[in-house]
Amino acid sequence: MADRMLVLDNVNAYYGKAHILHDLSFSIGKGEVVALLGRNGAGKTTTMRSIMQLVRPASGTVSFEGTDITRWPTHKVARAGLGYVPEERRIFADLSVMENLEVGRQPHRDGYPDWTVEHMFELFPNLSERRGNRGKQLSGGEQQMLTIARTLMGNPKLLLLDEPSEGIAPVIVEQMAETLLEIKAKGLTVLLSEQNLHFARIVADRAVIIESGTAVFDGSFEELESQQEIRDQYLSV
Repeated sequence: MADRMLVLDNVNAYYGKAHILHDLSFSIGKGEVVALLGRNGAGKTTTMRSIMQLVRPASGTVSFEGTDITRWPTHKVARAGLGYVPEERRIFADLSVMENLEVGRQPHRDGYPDWTVEHMFELFPNLSERRGNRGKQLSGGEQQMLTIARTLMGNPKLLLLDEPSEGIAPVIVEQMAETLLEIKAKGLTVLLSEQNLHFARIVADRAVIIESGTAVFDGSFEELESQQEIRDQYLSV
């Protein structure tokens, strides 16, 4: 793949003695939106945390823009341009929407979208209406929007989204899909982990399925649609 922005090469990762990622390899091209699919416990969140070096790979490498970032401190990974939205919405509950966004603000990076508070309110009209509200006064879906918006305020080169549609109302999931399509149209590279295949298909260019910490499929959604046995084996509940 030309212009590969993120490359995982034979990554092995553990929680204690539990071996979670097994020689995991895949890559993402600049401007691509890739969906990391798999059942609960397949290793999707550990993959995200390993990219951010919150879980240190025991072996293998994570490369970003051609630089090996394996075992970098997490804050250095973030400064390099990786923005991470974890599954558990880590907003500042006692700060207002505006204050949460300001906390995330980082300088613009040349050659990448420049995200401002005004852009955030265009992308997330719900937040515009609630800009003076504290984080704890928002619904779960609005908190998810705020977490994504705050991360975008850091002007990332690559956005990591862990289960963005998990546990939020269907109407908010639809809004989230539209928002991600707008983000994609700006040219931002995105890796999202997801169990909602319908949501993933709307927003992503490509799917990587992992099972027991190993990539078992890497291809287009058209290819995935044509392989019922793959979907049955690795995605059905």
